Amino acid sequence: EVVESGGDLVQPGGSLRLSCVVSGDGFNYLAIGWFRQAPGKEREAIACITSGDEITYYAGSVKGRFALSRVNAKNTAFLEMNSLKPEDTAIYYCAASRFRITEPLFNRESMYEYWGQGIQVTVSS
Repeated sequence: EVVESGGDLVQPGGSLRLSCVVSGDGFNYLAIGWFRQAPGKEREAIACITSGDEITYYAGSVKGRFALSRVNAKNTAFLEMNSLKPEDTAIYYCAASRFRITEPLFNRESMYEYWGQGIQVTVSS
């Protein structure tokens, strides 16, 4: 099971940290990705952290503002979001994969086998 938390209403320029907990064994072998879907738009990949070497990949729209990390001992990945903009408003989804994710693949939803229900993030004054 994949469960997201930390969504909230935040003002432009603010920060928020989302958490993703994946239940069960073997978390350290999973790549973790974050996707989001804004109203009226298709879901897009925004970040991924690989297993083992913990390499991170980011979409251009969030690079430099978002940071993805993981604590394997807690089965948890964290998405730190800074300098938030109204266009960051979306439902955010965490996903997990047993596959080896490389940069050209991190935005492919088919690479991720396990998905959370999503959590709302709203950036508004």
